[in-house]
Amino acid sequence: MIQKVISLWILLQCEASDLDELSTNSNSKEGTIKFNMRKSLDLEQEGCYLQTGKKECLEECGFNATAKSIFIIHGWTMSGMFESWMHKLVSAVMQRETEANVVVVDWISMAQQLYPDAVNHTRLVGRSIADMLDWLQDETQLPLKNVHLIGYSLGAHVAGYAGTFVQGTIGRITGLDPAGPMFEGADEHKRLSSDDADFVDVLHTYTRGALGVSIGIQEPIGDIDIYPNGGDGQPGCSIGDVLTVAGNFMEVVKCEHERAVHLFVDSLMNKDHMSYAFQCTGPDRFKKGICLSCRKNRCNNIGYNARKMRKRRNTKMYLKTRADTPFGGFHYQMKMHVFDRKLSVDPDPTFYVKLHGAHNDTSGIYVDVPDNKIGLNATNTFLVFTEEDIGDLLKIELSWEGETESWSSILKSLKKNFLSWNTSLNKPVLQVRRIRVKAGETQKKFTFCVPDESKMDISPGESLTLVKCRDGWESKPRKRYENTLRIKYFSFLPFLEKTKSNSNSQTANVMT
Repeated sequence: MIQKVISLWILLQCEASDLDELSTNSNSKEGTIKFNMRKSLDLEQEGCYLQTGKKECLEECGFNATAKSIFIIHGWTMSGMFESWMHKLVSAVMQRETEANVVVVDWISMAQQLYPDAVNHTRLVGRSIADMLDWLQDETQLPLKNVHLIGYSLGAHVAGYAGTFVQGTIGRITGLDPAGPMFEGADEHKRLSSDDADFVDVLHTYTRGALGVSIGIQEPIGDIDIYPNGGDGQPGCSIGDVLTVAGNFMEVVKCEHERAVHLFVDSLMNKDHMSYAFQCTGPDRFKKGICLSCRKNRCNNIGYNARKMRKRRNTKMYLKTRADTPFGGFHYQMKMHVFDRKLSVDPDPTFYVKLHGAHNDTSGIYVDVPDNKIGLNATNTFLVFTEEDIGDLLKIELSWEGETESWSSILKSLKKNFLSWNTSLNKPVLQVRRIRVKAGETQKKFTFCVPDESKMDISPGESLTLVKCRDGWESKPRKRYENTLRIKYFSFLPFLEKTKSNSNSQTANVMT
């Protein structure tokens, strides 16, 4: 509902504005675009301003052309002042890159307008950044490969225009949930795209659409496009979560849209607890856990620690996160074959898994499968996410929720009994022999089996404990290796026998 109201508001703004013509010159008030080079973590302190063509500013600000240059670009604003995320991002960048030139691009007077008007100014602001970079190249021989533009929302598209207009190729542009309205489906030269820098990485955190509008852009537009939690529904941003803290419905939208910034800040501050994203064609496949591969650059760090990959375009990557910093967690793919040997009447089980690790144990984690329906006499593949590092997996406890343990199970039971007109149905019985596990962060593979094959049955309200066993993925590579050695040995035998025979005949000749 909130999303629809905001989308309608943006659409009405667009209708009230002339959208056919983009601004190409400032006509503007002089000085509306400022380049504030930070010397202090405190944004309340004025800092030092770079001005194109004024060489004395470089000395005054202590600009170092051989160091990294990081430009941070805000987006549309209603408050007319920097929001709290800017303080956090600037502070995190300066603490991580202590020698870098950190510059805040201040275009607040042009961003604090009707949304379509602010959009129309993005081209001008981008050109202004490009002019600054061109001047720095001429004046200080600044290498563009050391330049990193970080843009949030509308600021991401400003960075795209800067990459388009600059003389040369910028090293990297990071788009933090680039704005969607008026950019979704637009031509590449009218928004951020993978052509705007040598490496363009994008975080999408608010792609939920309503009335044909999404606050954050939905389509992939960079070299790598990362969709945390599928790109919408960020943990900790539900109406209930936000209203208990802020009491403001607008904060719900802000929470998800701004999450991209906080994920980036987290990547700067928690480099020992990095979050991994995995290449996948879509969120549904990722939820099955079948995309947890790191082969051929199929996984990457997110945020500041993202690595440039072999030149690809629009590579979609996914991960799950925690609700708060540190956002990183741990992904597991699980494969479980469920047998219905006793032909139970519509058992429709609700399973939970509890993971026991060397460091810690998890609580029961719901087995989330497509259509919320466990496949019988079939292999079910699903994703399990843990917020804590539990260490190496030691065993898995699989439990079947009892018929009275939750409202969901109660309703299932009532529905089943009503449709069958029988309140005395036999208790359903299923079998699970093993669960195969792949850990996304370590890429390790394990198999867990029921120790006693006579105790593989499970019914509502019951559980099974599975322990590590040799029958699984981890033994296959070894078998293949041993078979390869055996084949090579037997193929080499004739040569060995021939060599031995020649050696014996030569020895006999010498003796005679």
